[in-house]
Amino acid sequence: MEYKNGLEDLYILKDNKKLRYGYTTGSCAAAAAKAATLMLLCKTEVHYVDLMTPKGIRLNLKILDIIMEEDSVTCAVQKDSGDDPDVTNGIMVYAKVSKNEEGTVCIDGGIGVGRVTKAGLEQPKGNAAINRVPRQMITDAVMEVCDENDYASGINVEIIIPQGVEIAKRTFNPNLGIVGGISVLGTSGIVEPMSEAALIESIRVEMKMAVANGAEYLLLSPGNYGADFTKENLSIPNVQSIKFSNYVGEAIDIANELGVKGILFISHIGKFIKVAGGIMNTHSKYADARMEILAANAVLAGASIHTLEEILKCVTTDEALAILELSGITEKTMEHVVEKIKHYLNRRAYESMEIGAIIFSNEYGILGQTENAKELLRCLENCTE
Repeated sequence: MEYKNGLEDLYILKDNKKLRYGYTTGSCAAAAAKAATLMLLCKTEVHYVDLMTPKGIRLNLKILDIIMEEDSVTCAVQKDSGDDPDVTNGIMVYAKVSKNEEGTVCIDGGIGVGRVTKAGLEQPKGNAAINRVPRQMITDAVMEVCDENDYASGINVEIIIPQGVEIAKRTFNPNLGIVGGISVLGTSGIVEPMSEAALIESIRVEMKMAVANGAEYLLLSPGNYGADFTKENLSIPNVQSIKFSNYVGEAIDIANELGVKGILFISHIGKFIKVAGGIMNTHSKYADARMEILAANAVLAGASIHTLEEILKCVTTDEALAILELSGITEKTMEHVVEKIKHYLNRRAYESMEIGAIIFSNEYGILGQTENAKELLRCLENCTE
């Protein structure tokens, strides 16, 4: 039989490049469980298996590493993430199945599948980190085989991902309270290349976990710069900085949904100068306007035409800050910038929470902060006591 995974003609165009779709660890686990169950009941090897994903795309996946024993069958499916930069691409996802007398499909995780240790995640504490949709996919796939073969008793399914132990060290799982391996994920069964929805969902998961473990105030930064600056310059060592990438607006929306009392953003000016212009996704493909926004606020601080011309020629915000320094208007300019940032953050939050920001540069340190930043820092400190 020719191997076709059902995704040959599916792609998205990004920056004039065709990017392939892939399939999730959940699809791999369900397909492996289906094939293993079929081999357990029919006593014959299966080398390909069909799987209908929740997205409505049918996959035909190759079955690898088959081990048929008297009371169990183990086999694997290799993950293909398409052109998505996924650390799990190429890993082997195994399912080991055996019969039980309970009449149900019992799913658990083995080596390389994480175990939940904190509240606030999709699975309760103590469960294997196999999310709801993959669990349903595994159950449906196994039950389909059982029904076709008139088997009325139950099936035990153990999902095993040998490489998961090492891969987990390069993910957010340890911070989220998932230990010993990776999560089996996927709400559609399909990996969309460079999916923004997946990135936003990862932010949601981390924020939800923080709230479930008692956090009423959250510290957010775009990435490593903000997290490192917080660690080195602010006295809140036990507060975990949640990275929101470019998704300022979505992070605020999620915090609203979760009933968060307050957010403190700590960001390099290169990102957050855009927020002073009402830009809630700071990725350059959506908007730039860094120099235009900085120049507009410099006008309010009394900048000369020559200063504005020089700012508008700059490529980086650090270059522009050097010009403001020479003109002696950095502090006044940043007062206006911070005022506008606070305005747009509050507008996105519908005034429903306390929200503030601290803006810095690597060369000049803290450039400005909203008037409530110190109080938010105190609230964050109190959360760790």
